[in-house]
Amino acid sequence: MANTKSAEKRHRQAEKRRASNKAAKSRLKSSLKTARAGVAGTKGDAAKDIVTGGYSDIDKAAKKGVIKKNTANRYKSRLAKASKAAAQ
Repeated sequence: MANTKSAEKRHRQAEKRRASNKAAKSRLKSSLKTARAGVAGTKGDAAKDIVTGGYSDIDKAAKKGVIKKNTANRYKSRLAKASKAAAQ
């Protein structure tokens, strides 16, 4: 356990950040799962709306630092690819 006041504070801060990051990551995973399922189950403009919502959640996670920028771009690319395949 922490021996100094500053170390105790850092521990408290780390716990808060860990909880926040975990919640954000969980929210992102749920959103991606919903988007992937939605894209697979729909066609046309409805799939585009689902993809747009997925993009938004991915960008928010990247902005908060939950995932890296390249990871966000990879997720978006794969989602767009799935949407395009479902449209055909």
